[in-house]
Amino acid sequence: QVQLVESGGGLVQPGGSLRLSCAASGMRVSINTMGWYRQAPGKQRELVAHITSGSSTNYVDSVKGRFAISSDNAKNTAYLQMNSLKPEDTAVYYCNTFPSYLPWGQGTQVTVSS
Repeated sequence: QVQLVESGGGLVQPGGSLRLSCAASGMRVSINTMGWYRQAPGKQRELVAHITSGSSTNYVDSVKGRFAISSDNAKNTAYLQMNSLKPEDTAVYYCNTFPSYLPWGQGTQVTVSS
């Protein structure tokens, strides 16, 4: 059974940092393109970043230079390092393949507020 479990969210002040983790089971992160998505209240879920099996990365313009996606194949886990956080980064963050084809996990809430 495939399962994605996101963690690492929380409340942080503007300018702060968080590192999100996505622990995968029943599938291999290393052979998939993995993505981090987010959904803010009242908005559609959007792709924030993705990383290919060859470790190529891509980011939505709004997070370029601030976020970094990576993966640890030995731990079968994907990560999203988020720096210089802004209030507009507030959302529930999810991981999935890109394009997404797996069941969505519960996500992890990120709240950026002073």
